[in-house]
Order: sequence, then structure tokens, then C-alpha cells
Amino acid sequence: MLFNSYFYLLVFLPIALLGYHLLSRAPFRLALGWLVLVSLYFYGIWNPDPNHPWSPQYLLLIIGSCVFNYLLGRRLSRVQREGGDSCPPDRRGDGRLATPPDKLLLTAGVTANLVLLGYFKYAGFLAGISTSLTGWPGPIEPIILPLAISFFTFLQIAYLVDAWKGKTEEYHFTDYLLFVTFFPHLIAGPLIHHREMMPQFERNKDRGLRSKDLSVGFTMLAMGLFKKVVLADYLARTASPIFALAAAEGRDPTMAEAWAGATAYTLQLYFDFSGYSDMALGSARLFGIRFPLNFHSPYKAVSVVDFWRRWHMTLSRFLRDYLYIPLGGNRKGPKRRYVNLFTTMLLGGIWHGAGFTFIIWGALHGLYLCLNHLWFGLRKKLSLPAMSKPLAIGLTFLAVMVGWVFFKAHDVASANRMLASMAGLNGFDGWPPDAVVVVKMKRALVPIAIGLFVVWALPNTQEFLRRYRPALDVAEATGTPAGPRRWWHWRPTWQWLLFTLVVLYAVGRDFDQLSEFIYFQF
Repeated sequence: MLFNSYFYLLVFLPIALLGYHLLSRAPFRLALGWLVLVSLYFYGIWNPDPNHPWSPQYLLLIIGSCVFNYLLGRRLSRVQREGGDSCPPDRRGDGRLATPPDKLLLTAGVTANLVLLGYFKYAGFLAGISTSLTGWPGPIEPIILPLAISFFTFLQIAYLVDAWKGKTEEYHFTDYLLFVTFFPHLIAGPLIHHREMMPQFERNKDRGLRSKDLSVGFTMLAMGLFKKVVLADYLARTASPIFALAAAEGRDPTMAEAWAGATAYTLQLYFDFSGYSDMALGSARLFGIRFPLNFHSPYKAVSVVDFWRRWHMTLSRFLRDYLYIPLGGNRKGPKRRYVNLFTTMLLGGIWHGAGFTFIIWGALHGLYLCLNHLWFGLRKKLSLPAMSKPLAIGLTFLAVMVGWVFFKAHDVASANRMLASMAGLNGFDGWPPDAVVVVKMKRALVPIAIGLFVVWALPNTQEFLRRYRPALDVAEATGTPAGPRRWWHWRPTWQWLLFTLVVLYAVGRDFDQLSEFIYFQF
């Protein structure tokens, strides 16, 4: 089910809210059970075959994954309470220390989760490579990627590691199911720690729905819809035809077309994911739940390091806490630090998708981060002044855009064609004549100009709603204090209600076709 569908907005969400409110005075687990039930329906109604209304096999998959990880997490927590690594490990016959049983259990659990993810996400890709090199195993049936498997797998790996570290509580199975499947974050994040969400339900029990949460959540939903339907989907009308031109046999994009296509996709992805993040946080806020911030004006970043502090912030946190730091982080010298940075981003690219384009995208960002830290060290050593902020933002934006070309392209060859045209290697032609044009110039350039203005000149959602804490720890996540109230800060007044209705009217004018969020495919 998509957030930007009539069924979600007008049927599913009102029923979920009404049921939760009516059960607010009932036993606590009954209200949580209702949210689990509607969340499983939200997930199960998806089907890759549009001729069938739901997909029970994928519902059984996510429930089975939850049962496995819940039981394993309880076992790991019990081992920790009984001593864990504080107990002296046994010695092997050769005199070396044996691996403690809880580490073996954790390793087995993480491996099982990764094997499941790897089969669905990478088996077809690896089989294709093997077939091209050796002829084995030959053509295989397409493997359908279950919805959200990357996100609920990472979520549960983090839970297992936290259980092994003794950071989890003894959750009821209903609590754990809700933690994994709560529909506002199920499909594409944010990646939430159990300790961030579950205590909020406990604090909110017996309260039901509250007017402040409803008004803030409704406003965030409206803003997210506007970003997705009006901005992202309109920019896709420029980006998709130009990238398709680069992937097809025939003429190369002109230099002007390539730059327009790359910039349009860079903005499309921004508004698509920003819109999704707003709708996820807004949907949760309707129930009185605040999610961690996941998106904070990443195109205002002054470096690639800063970019990854602002883009998909909870994924960056997961990669840091559960991959980069266990690899050694920066604790084993600068050379090892660069290896760890590159490895982390390479694996992050592979997580996004099975294909050489995602591998290159991850490797490119790994290289960016290494160069960025190298420059920081050199600048400090030589006492060089910082680059001017507009120049730093522009260079970061350009570097990120080059990476997005690989992220969007059908294959490496078409990405290279786009980049060659952008560099002028295919000539310095402007917009082609009408006889061969794929997108008219005005239709391409006007939304790009509007998108750049919104990205660089306007406040983002959490700044707009700052006084009402739209996310967990906004000040800490953004590094900025609340500051004085400004005229453009949202308040629950009839004037701002009118503004929200105008935004929804603009959405309604373009709400004629359903399009998936880009991150749904991961």
C-alpha cells in the first residue's frame, strides 16, 4: 500500500486511527494488537501481481522472520543477564580461547538474516554473473523481491546486536511485532531502535488521539504529499525520458539534456524521499509517536561527510553503529579508517540494490568520504582557511549528482553515456530541435529552477514545525537550537489550516496517477 494513494489516505488511515482511539481505554495490549493487525494488513495487501489482491506468502515471510528473531533475541538477552561474556570462555584443545556461545548464537542469527536477504535480493544478480562467466547455472526464474525486506532485516539485525549487548528489555511478542511492522516505518524506514519507539506507546496508553498530534501529523502528511505528487513526480517527467534516451540505441543526449536529466533526477529523488519521510513521520505522529529525524536538507550540506549526516540519517546511523565501528572505525589508524569508510559505503551501495551501478555508487561515495577526511586533515595541518559556504555546497551538490547518475541509470554503459554528455565529450550542443526532442525545454527547466529554489532557499519541514517537535531530538540531530519564533513557523491556527488546505488542493490537481516512492524498491 502506498502513502500517496486514495485508499491509504481516505480508508485505511482513518480506520486505523478510529480503531486505536476506541481501544485506548481497553487493555493496553489490545490497542497494540490492533496496530499490529492493521500493519500486517498494510503489508499483506501488496502483491507484485496486480491481478491478485494480496500476497499471503510474503506476509508469512515477515511473520516468520519476526518469530525467529524475537526468540533469538530473548535467548541472547537471557544469556547476558546470566553472565554473557563476563563468564570465562572455555579453552579449545589447542589452548586457544573458544568463542563464547552467545557470540556464536548472534553470528548464526545475523547470518540467517543476511542469507534470507541475499537470496531474494542478490541470487539472481550473482547467478547472471556466474552464467556469463561459466555458463552455470543458466537462465533462472525471476526472484521477486519481497516488499521492505531490506528494512525489516536491518531493523532486526540491530535488535539482535542490542540484545547481545544487553540493551533490550523483555518485550512481549505483540510489542516486538509492532516494533518491526508498525506501518508508518515498515516500507522504507526510518530505521528505528526499539528503545526509541516502544516506550512512547507505554507513555501514551489510555490517552487515545490528541488534537495537537492530529494537527501536526496532518500537516506533515500534506507537505509530504505535495513534495511527492507535485514536485517529485513532475520532475520525473524530465528525468525519466532523458535517462531512457541514454539507455536506448540511437543518439546520445545533448550536453544540455544530460545536465537537465541529471539535475531533474537529483531533485526528484530529493523530493520523493523527503516527501516519504514527511508522510512516515506524519502518519506516526497521528498516533502520538515521534520517529527519529531521517532527512534534513542534505543538498545544503557543505561536504559529503555533512551530506551523510543529513541524507537517510537513520541508515547512516545503522551503518556507523553496526558496520563501521565494528570494523574498527577510526581507532586503528588513518589507513585502516579509510579502508573502513570505503568498505562501509561499498556495502551500503550493495544494500541499495543488486547491480554494478549500485556498487559503483557506493564505491564512489566511499571514495568521496576518504577524500573528504583527507582534505580535513590536510587543511588542519596546513592551517588552510575553510572553503566559502556557497562554493562548498555547490561542489558537494555536483559530487552527489554524479553519484545519482549511476543510482538512476539502467546500466553502467548508459550512466557513462550520460556523464560523457555532461562533460561535453559528445559535443557542446544545447537543446535539440523539436523533431528529435524527448522533453521540451520549458517543461524541463522551469520545474528544475523551482526545485533548486525550494531546496536551497526555503526552510525544511522540521524547521517549519520546529515548535511542535515533529521528530525525536530535532535540536540534537540538526545541531541547531530552537531559536526565536519566526512568522513562518507553523502554529495550529485557522490561517495555517487554510494554508494546508491550499497545499492539498495543489496535490489534488495532480493526483491523477499512482507512482511508487523510489525507496520502495529497496
